[in-house]
Formats: sequence, structure tokens, C-alpha cells
Amino acid sequence: MGIFGDAINYIINMGASAMLPLVIAILSIIVGVKIGKAVRAGLMVGVGFVGLGLIVDMMNANLGPAAQQMSKNFGLNMSVVDLGWPGMSPITWASSIATVAIPVAILVNVIMLVLKLTKTVNIDIWNIWHMTFTGAIAYAVTGNFAIGIAGVVVHAAIAYKFGDLYAPLMEDYFELDGITVPHGSGTMMAPFAFAIDAIIEKIPGLNKINFSIENLQEKVGVLAEPIVIGGILGAVVGFLAGYDFSAAFQLGIKMSAVMVLMPKITKCIMEGLMPLSERMKEILTKRSGDAEFYIGLDPAIILGDSEVVTVGLIFIPLTILIAIIVPGNVILPFGDLATIGFFIGIAVAVHKGNLFRSLISGCVIMFTTIWIASQAIPWTTALAKSVHLTKGASQVAALDQGGSPITYIYTQIVTQQNLKGLAIIGIIYVICMIFTVRGSKQRAAALKEQEY
Repeated sequence: MGIFGDAINYIINMGASAMLPLVIAILSIIVGVKIGKAVRAGLMVGVGFVGLGLIVDMMNANLGPAAQQMSKNFGLNMSVVDLGWPGMSPITWASSIATVAIPVAILVNVIMLVLKLTKTVNIDIWNIWHMTFTGAIAYAVTGNFAIGIAGVVVHAAIAYKFGDLYAPLMEDYFELDGITVPHGSGTMMAPFAFAIDAIIEKIPGLNKINFSIENLQEKVGVLAEPIVIGGILGAVVGFLAGYDFSAAFQLGIKMSAVMVLMPKITKCIMEGLMPLSERMKEILTKRSGDAEFYIGLDPAIILGDSEVVTVGLIFIPLTILIAIIVPGNVILPFGDLATIGFFIGIAVAVHKGNLFRSLISGCVIMFTTIWIASQAIPWTTALAKSVHLTKGASQVAALDQGGSPITYIYTQIVTQQNLKGLAIIGIIYVICMIFTVRGSKQRAAALKEQEY
């Protein structure tokens, strides 16, 4: 790739907190945002991601050891530690496919927009690593570069269509008009939530259960405030880990901080992204008349919702318990525990903030994620070995993307290693997609009715 490839690799190695501000600032200037405003927007995005990184690091540093101690206390035998997205994204970017993946993913987006196959305009370059992961895994396992690139294309095309499907949810629940989230594990796992929501609606009694942070606050007052919930959940995890009162209480305080700071940090990211988002919508509207477009952004924008943060914290201990019952699982959830909100964020929107339904969907989502990630250990290990980033581990696993149904289905199709697993996941996922398309149309129709 020469100088172009070296430049892309250099930018990739900067990481999200530096790469995204640079990309946002440059794109903003290109589309006509004033230079001063563009620079400020880029820096604000950088501030947001630095803040998000600090929160995630704090959660990993404090919840990680607690989670491992919980595992020991319960006598669990899970020998492969989950690297999480912080560990798997550098491995993915180190693949020889990574340099090609970015222009390929952008080209797929452009072609689909021209052919009117999508309304999603993706400006989140960093999270192309999710698409790259599918291609990198397929290439590492098959040794066929073309199959790897095809994996990037397939994942990208599906992601942009997901962006279209989730736009009504973004507007309806998160109040993010014209914005969508086409990336990440939450995007790929939300179809399970659509299916579960439809099933619950048919069950008398269950379909009447609806509690959220807001109505819990009405019933129990201050005990249902996010800051209190964070403190309680953190302390419970500490006690389950065998900590004394002082250590458990400190962990609770830190989780309270997460509940308070996460929404504030997310607002920084949103503030930085809005000038580019608004300008892009103006340009697209002028050129395409009444055509509707959605700006594809990082899933971090939905982590500011109190319901998402609350469910994410609840699933820190729950995910470990779920890992115990997943057949054949040897993965100890670790690296992604701090960011479980990414996995269930869109599911919360599907259920309109109903914590009861979100907890049910979350259990299914995390069970499926862990099962797939456990099956994919040979693949993720092969990828890590191919770029010499195993860091001495004999096996490598990651829930984020390693547990993605899209990656699993595509890789099983090209390798045909486990046709039974392919059939099970494939059939279930297709059924869930049918519910997703129907649910998205219903939410879009409801929004139009509200406008009139």
C-alpha cells in the first residue's frame, strides 16, 4: 500500500481518543464547518473518549480483580480470560487486512448510498474495526485473502442496514433524530431483543410488567436514583468477591461515580459530533431533496442513558453467573465487563427502557455471546498468533466481536467446521431478523403518527 498504507496504519495506531478527533475535525472542515468550530468539535470528541477511557480503565482496574475473585470464591474453572474490545481491537488492526478494510468499508457505504440500499452515512472510522474483525478472522482461519475481504464487505453491508433499522429507536427512545448506531456487539445482538419483546407481548401478565428507573424512583424514592443503584451494585460485587466492608464500600463509591460521570462524558462526545452531523444532514438534504439519511456514530453515544448504565452494571455479576451455565464455556468474562452497556444498549431502546424486559433480553444476549465466543476461541487465537500478539497466552478470546453472530455465521460458512452450530445460530438469527424488520417498521410508523 506504500505511503497511503503507512499513513492509515499510523492513524489507526493513534487509538480512538486521538484518531476520532482528528477524523471529525478534518471531515468537519471538508464539509464546510468553520475551522474554529471544527477544531473545538474534534477536541470535544477527544475529551469525551479520554473520559470514557478513564472510566473504563477504572472499572477494569476495580471490577476486574473483583470478578476474578468472585470466580475463585464460587469455584469456577474458566481458564481463558476475555480480552475485551481493548485487547481485541489492536489485534484486529494489526492484521494485514486492516489497511485495506477501511477504504473497502467506506466504498461499500458509498455504493449502497448511490444504489439507495441504505440511508446510513457512516462517519465513525474507528469502529470499522468490527467489520475488519470478521475479515481478519476469516483470513486467519482460511488463509484466503479474498475470503477475508469478502468478510469485511458482508459485515459492512449488514451493519449499514442495521443502521437503517435502528434509526427509529434512536429517535424514539434516545431522542437522537437523524442519528444511528451501525456498529458493535449491541448492534448485532439487538435482534434477539426484538424477538423477545414480541414474545413477551403475547404472554398475559408478563406483558403488563413495566418498571424503569423513572417509575422505580416514584415508588422507592432516592433508593432508585442511578447514583444509589451504582453504589449498591458495586458494594454487592465487592461482598461477593469476599471483600471486607471498607473495600466493598469503596468499590460501591466508584460505581456510583460511573453512574454519575458516564452520562456527562457522553454529552461531551455528542457535543463534539453534532456540528459534523448537522452539516452532513444539510448537505445530503440539499443534494437529495426530501431523501432521508442517518449519520452513523459510535455506540458510546447511547451510554449516557441511565437505563443503559444501570442494566450494564447489573450485568457485571450476572454475566459471570451466565458464563457458568453456558455449555462447554471456558471463558472468564473480564475485559468487556466494564462495557456490558455496549452489548445491551440498543436492547434497552427496543424495550423502551423497560428494565424487566431488558434484563430478560440481556440474559439471552450474554448467553449467546459467551457461547459463540467460546466456540470461536480457535479462531481468535489463530488471529492473535498471526500478528504475534498472544502475549504469552496459549488461547485468546473476546466477547466483543468474538461473540458476534455475523462473524460466527460467515466464518462457519467459509470453513464448514461446525454445521450444527451454523444451523442453530443461523436459523435463530434469521427468525430474530424478521422480528427486527417488523419492529423497526412499527416504531417508525408510530413516530410518524406522533408527528401528525
